[in-house]
Amino acid sequence: MAAPVLALRDVRLADGPRWLFDGVDLGLEARGRACLVGRNGAGKSTLLRILAGQTAPDDGDRIVTPGLRVTLVAQEPVLEGATLLDFAAAGGAARHEAESLLESFDLDPARAPVGLSGGEARRAALARAFAEQPDVLLLDEPTNHLDIIAIERLESLIGRSRASILIVSHDRAFLERVTQRCYWLESRRVRRLDEGFAAFEPWAEKHMAAEAEAARRLDKAIEREQDWLSFGVTARRARNEGRRRRLVAMRGEKAESLRLARGELTLASAAAQPSGKRVLEAKGVSKAYGGRVLMQGFTTRILRGDRVAIVGPNGAGKTTLVKILLGEIAPDAGSVQLGANLDIVYVDQARADLNADMTLWSALAPLGGDQVMVQGQPRHVAAYAKDFLFRDDQLRQPVGSLSGGERNRLLLARALARPSNVLVLDEPTNDLDMDTLDLLEEMLADYAGTLILVSHDRDFIDRLATSTIALDGRGHVVETPGGWQDFLAQNPGFLDVPEAAPVRKARPAAAPRPAAAPAKLSFKDQRRLEQLEARLAALPGEIAALEARLHDPALYARDPAAFAKTSHALEAARAEMAAAEEAWLALETLKEELAGRAG
Repeated sequence: MAAPVLALRDVRLADGPRWLFDGVDLGLEARGRACLVGRNGAGKSTLLRILAGQTAPDDGDRIVTPGLRVTLVAQEPVLEGATLLDFAAAGGAARHEAESLLESFDLDPARAPVGLSGGEARRAALARAFAEQPDVLLLDEPTNHLDIIAIERLESLIGRSRASILIVSHDRAFLERVTQRCYWLESRRVRRLDEGFAAFEPWAEKHMAAEAEAARRLDKAIEREQDWLSFGVTARRARNEGRRRRLVAMRGEKAESLRLARGELTLASAAAQPSGKRVLEAKGVSKAYGGRVLMQGFTTRILRGDRVAIVGPNGAGKTTLVKILLGEIAPDAGSVQLGANLDIVYVDQARADLNADMTLWSALAPLGGDQVMVQGQPRHVAAYAKDFLFRDDQLRQPVGSLSGGERNRLLLARALARPSNVLVLDEPTNDLDMDTLDLLEEMLADYAGTLILVSHDRDFIDRLATSTIALDGRGHVVETPGGWQDFLAQNPGFLDVPEAAPVRKARPAAAPRPAAAPAKLSFKDQRRLEQLEARLAALPGEIAALEARLHDPALYARDPAAFAKTSHALEAARAEMAAAEEAWLALETLKEELAGRAG
């Protein structure tokens, strides 16, 4: 291994009374491609911040080559500036380079950084990072909320970059394509594998098997020492005090190993009565919004037990198609007929069903009491929460204090407690670690009903789907038997963006021209539009600051009143953001219509 350009040596960091890291060593050599994997809550994001120099360790050293430029793309980037181009060039990148990268991610450089979806914000942050051409690039869950097209674009950029790159991700297919080395954060330390991610899981299984054998030997040693202590220590107390101390030390070692051991996540779905053989049938379905065709003449039949994946670029209409198939949205043309005896459970990617103020307990038992019905049987809330790796001390904490992965597990816990024979999961893999993904996959493979899955995780699709429905965002929809790789083989180029299709840019303001009809907004509407734009520019920073306060694990215990006040403020800010975006969009639409009439 070449000399590292950035390294950590014997780094330690405490998280309250416990060590988060205890002697971490990690090094990145020039132009290396590595991943950092580990379970949710292990501290991967914190380790990236230490590498970036944003968080100082309690002990140990960060060794950095003089003049090294390090860029970190966080899980939840905050965008500032008048336009996306201003944001992307703010770190010192050449404006033409920033503009080119924004356009390569299908973003309009002239657009204001307000009202963006999670995927758009992440694409803008990635464009900025690559435009800066850093020496070291740290990417924290870069594929979250990205569609498959954007992920493949990211893979291409990583392949061409001259930077050393360290990636935290749960996306197996992505990691297999871009990594040469693996770092595994487990039990407060980091292990290194000098191979790409394709070799990681067999290697990790060998380590876990060796640790299990060591734990078994420790149990046997404790048992032998306990027997000896019980029957022989009284007659030889002074001579064998050392042996007693050894037993106490072994018990401490055992207790520590149990504390560090990963919890066992239990995923099981509540079974409902079987549905009819035909779950749904769509014939000639078409849908358009604002003159843009999302789908045209699409026909499909989904039968009991099918596992259907829905893929396509962000904005292509995947969620719209799901809601049409479920009868929640009417198509513009065509028909959808649902089968008999359907019990549908829908897990929404927006997590809109979770209120930041509710406690984890009330989220699982919304009607009160201490019981939750699971598969038709009462379970104590605490016992059911443990199935999803929640601790007892988290039950009375607000949902707003949970991490993204924990909120996703909570949504799954709520959904899987309800009886269903049709399970609809919209981007279920976001923020989940690989262990949880494996267990979710096993549960879905054993699920007795019908599964409809919207996902960008190619490996997850390949492991589960019996058929794949793809939308290209231009009105075309195809269905292919099998998973992602089967779809690619049978529909080459289907998702490619035509070269002639230009990136839509905001039109520069035109000089007013006389017109018979009003050619521009009224003074009142124009003033309101300017106020909304100013507010939408400020709100993301306010929301990010409030979220950062809530993510402080000690805040709730230290000051419950401050936590509650911050939670309410965050809910209000998010509500204001949503209302402002709608009002801004309405005024912008009116502005464009008036300009069109004038033209």
